[in-house]
Amino acid sequence: MPTYQKTEEALAKLSPEEFYVTQNSGTERPGTGALLKNKAAGIYVDIVSGEPLFASSDKYESGCGWPSFTKPLEPANVAELRDASLGMMRTEVRSTHGDSHLGHVFDDGPRDSGGLRYCINSASLRFVAREDMEAKGYGDYLDQVEDVA
Repeated sequence: MPTYQKTEEALAKLSPEEFYVTQNSGTERPGTGALLKNKAAGIYVDIVSGEPLFASSDKYESGCGWPSFTKPLEPANVAELRDASLGMMRTEVRSTHGDSHLGHVFDDGPRDSGGLRYCINSASLRFVAREDMEAKGYGDYLDQVEDVA
């Protein structure tokens, strides 16, 4: 089992926006994220630690301006914390091992898929295409990723 963690080397490779989002709990502007319109088969991992977070098969178009998922690929890698910033109560989502700010989870997702919407910043994610998963150490998740027709 791989070890996922935040390292100085990984942090040094982040763009200013990736650092702002993951390390300072920032938010990218809606509609600007590189992964928002991605429809390829694969998984989304923490850009800092590499821990698996979400599968393309659980991604959907919510219209909110950020990539949206119905559930985590590996629930143990996604921590949920109370967030009272901005004068409202929300649930922040952070990666467990990398402690990266990912976004927030809301209860307005598709009812037939559990009712949750994980609203995630593209800047906190790295996409690993299905055809690259085995070579990059994510082969254990191949059965959870559907091929795109």
